[in-house]
Amino acid sequence: MWAREPKGADGTRPGVSESTRWIEGYERVAETAAKMRGTRRVYVADREADMVGLMQRAQALGTPADWLIRAQHNRCLPQGGKLWAAVLADVPLGVIEFTVASRHGQPERTVRQHVRVKATTIPAADGQMIHVTCLIATEIDPPPGRKPVEWRLLTNREAADLDAAVQLIDWYRCRWEIETLFHVLKNGCRVEALQLGSMAKLELALAVYLVVSWRLARLIRLGRIHPEWPADLFFSKTEWTGAFILNKKKPPAKTPTVREVVRLTAQLGGFLARKGDGEPGVKSLWIGIQALRHFVCGVEHSRKHRYAL
Repeated sequence: MWAREPKGADGTRPGVSESTRWIEGYERVAETAAKMRGTRRVYVADREADMVGLMQRAQALGTPADWLIRAQHNRCLPQGGKLWAAVLADVPLGVIEFTVASRHGQPERTVRQHVRVKATTIPAADGQMIHVTCLIATEIDPPPGRKPVEWRLLTNREAADLDAAVQLIDWYRCRWEIETLFHVLKNGCRVEALQLGSMAKLELALAVYLVVSWRLARLIRLGRIHPEWPADLFFSKTEWTGAFILNKKKPPAKTPTVREVVRLTAQLGGFLARKGDGEPGVKSLWIGIQALRHFVCGVEHSRKHRYAL
């Protein structure tokens, strides 16, 4: 748990620097890596974590967990010149292609990128050098008026060929999952609006809401990558039956797929499910889940007390 200190009368904020939390985050991951020898641990962070101090700390610990950071700073190289120019001067390892989902009123589109990689060293404090790999993926011929999709990544991992570089890009693209989690936590569960009497109570509430947020993010993810899985892996029978009933549809005799139930639940939250609407987003799902939970609570209460409806 971490929170900013309130600003003092002079406008400055006391306490530990915010950037320290990124280094501490890596240290916590490194601690778990020591207990999970057979599992690769990867610390993935956005531009805010592009700090030499974090990389230096990882190197000092022996890099028990890999790190992958989106670069913000175009650093000077020991041999002269700038890092990004040196990477872009190299011949591309190859071309990758993927689909960017529709967002902010822009339609779904296919993106093709050149991928370039360069292993080098960057200077740190006390004359030390940090060994890094810089990967830059630049979009080829973006549509007119659209901002090119470009990633500049730094990592301790080596990438000798295109397959290794693609793995790094895939790792970074997974970072968006945490944005979904915190979107639900902050805007769906509205944890920032909680008014509790102590830090201990707030931490307990956050622990519960994190489970709720995780479940919603997981449903969104699995509903897209494993749409054919049976719904009873994630929903009780009362839940998936309720999703049909609340949409005025007859529940099937056979267990439906997770995609069917996720879409029906999201329809309770405003998802229209038209042919061109794609898959539901997390907001419509969390609103639908609330309606579904009210239904389930009513059914379970009626069964328990044997009410005649």
